[in-house]
Amino acid sequence: MNRLQEGDKAPNFTLPNEHGEPTSLASLLEKGRVLLYFYPKAMTPGCTVQAQNLRDQKQALAEKNTIAVGVSIDAPKRLAKFIERDELNFTLLGDEDHAVAEAFGVWGLKKFMGREYDGIHRISFLIEQDGTISKVFDKFKTKDHHEVVLAAL
Repeated sequence: MNRLQEGDKAPNFTLPNEHGEPTSLASLLEKGRVLLYFYPKAMTPGCTVQAQNLRDQKQALAEKNTIAVGVSIDAPKRLAKFIERDELNFTLLGDEDHAVAEAFGVWGLKKFMGREYDGIHRISFLIEQDGTISKVFDKFKTKDHHEVVLAAL
């Protein structure tokens, strides 16, 4: 895993959103800074808590000219269910072939309950409107991710 760092340019990409519509990083950056957060799987306990807290802090993020955008390897149909079930108020993107996760350096070996597998590491990037990564969040618990982000903003 060769993760992108603060000061690096974020690679532009286009992924399907929860409606299957192509969504590019460039189009998201037109709305403000982007908190691009990578999470392992929609509708799992930790990912749900993280998403709900970001949902509840949408206004606080907006006041800092920042939008949250989640990326997982889930298909758009599952992302749509996640948004509906948890009343999420931000975009989710499906990186089914994990190419974007690899480009950001968040795809790699994970260990869980004694087994090893490749997957997405829970890491977030704050991307400025010029495409520069200004902050990398990799040390947080899912329940306080939003607090760490807001404190940095």
